[in-house]
Amino acid sequence: MMITSLAASNFAFWKLCTNNQMNKTVSVFETNIRILGGLLSAHLIASDYATGMRIQSYDDQLLNLAADLAQRLLPAFDTPTGIPFGSVNLKYGVDENESKITSTAGGGTLTLEFGILSRLTNNTVFERVTKNSVRGIWSRRSKLNLVGAHINVFTGEWTQKDAGIGTSIDSFYEYLLKAYLLFGDEEYLYIFQEAYKAAMHYLHHDPWYVEVNMNSGATVWPLFNSLQAFWPGLQVLAGDVDPAIRTHAAFFSVWKKYGFTPEGFNLATSTVQNGQRSYPLRPELIESTYWLFKATRDYRYLDVGRDILASLQYGARCPCGYCHISDVETHKQDDHMESFFLAETGVCPGLTHAQKLGISYSDEEGNVIEQTSEGHEHHDESAIESSVRTQSSNVILISHPVASQQDQALESSSGNGDHADIVVTADSDSISHDNNDGSLGANTEELTEDTERTSKHSEDEDIAQNLNLKEDIS
Repeated sequence: MMITSLAASNFAFWKLCTNNQMNKTVSVFETNIRILGGLLSAHLIASDYATGMRIQSYDDQLLNLAADLAQRLLPAFDTPTGIPFGSVNLKYGVDENESKITSTAGGGTLTLEFGILSRLTNNTVFERVTKNSVRGIWSRRSKLNLVGAHINVFTGEWTQKDAGIGTSIDSFYEYLLKAYLLFGDEEYLYIFQEAYKAAMHYLHHDPWYVEVNMNSGATVWPLFNSLQAFWPGLQVLAGDVDPAIRTHAAFFSVWKKYGFTPEGFNLATSTVQNGQRSYPLRPELIESTYWLFKATRDYRYLDVGRDILASLQYGARCPCGYCHISDVETHKQDDHMESFFLAETGVCPGLTHAQKLGISYSDEEGNVIEQTSEGHEHHDESAIESSVRTQSSNVILISHPVASQQDQALESSSGNGDHADIVVTADSDSISHDNNDGSLGANTEELTEDTERTSKHSEDEDIAQNLNLKEDIS
């Protein structure tokens, strides 16, 4: 009933917008991840592609709306570099006075939604333009294989040369890996591997990450940016669990210190960065907690989830929902709530604890479900191939192969009916799982020591001394 109601309301809303001829200028990035992704996710659920929740009266209305919306976004891609403008008018196209500067995330966080749409509509143009955008960004990387934060979509010149994993760049990395996992396109995997190696070499000051000049590698901003908190979850997807554990512990130490993560935390002074004191209900740390519990089965991540949920409930709850926190030190509330709170922040704690109960985040046939940057659900190819009107050879199963035979073998060897969760690393050789006797898998034995060390360091020491950042700052 709820899905039927949501689908009907979305359809009615979009029909109203269409009747008003959509004379609105919108962000290409936000419209893609929030609206287009939402329409596609609702379409897949309503169409019963192995979800068991088919709406009998549904006839691809949401898919048609998604295709119409994406068609209206296409004029933004008409640039010499292939990288789209940041904004487009849904009726008239790109305004002649529109800024030619866009963020790396804005140009690199489109592949999942547009790629799925191409497969569902048999129209390759959507996937082609977004892949060209990724190529346009990557072809302009520095000799260090780093990308900047903002670029001119006409000249290809970097207008902000700060490289990092946070603001303005974050989901560029995320969509590279997820596009490979979803579509099996090895070009995305190659780019991700090269970009990831560069990030770990130049940006990583274990367990933190900083921003550097993309050409020289010199530290520019010794800050923990709240959007960086997606990174441990991405590392889990890539099979690099150990650094994810350490970095997540460091990031969570900031949450424990304030009850929320500020938009910016200065690693040199161990204080909230001026002008970045707010917490706008971001989900990234919670999502990484989900992935780490899934990878390690370490129940301390359930404690992390409970702590985060308690902070939201007692610090952000307000009469009509949950409020932004304008200052993490005073916990003053701001009268605003983003849609991603409902799609991601409010959902991930439940998903994390659902795993404890043996509830798998997959459909009835065991196909893994992937989430986009905005938390919208999309199935692996085996779950949607019956609806895709292109050849399925272009697509592979999402995630590192979760081998059912390995699952069964571990379950049998455990001596009980508990399911042993599996993480397959990039080389498919190192497998970590719960031993069902209270002990931890090989990849999680250092968590206690790392967590205690990081927490004590955050409270009692100058973080910059550990990172040797003072020399960079001076």
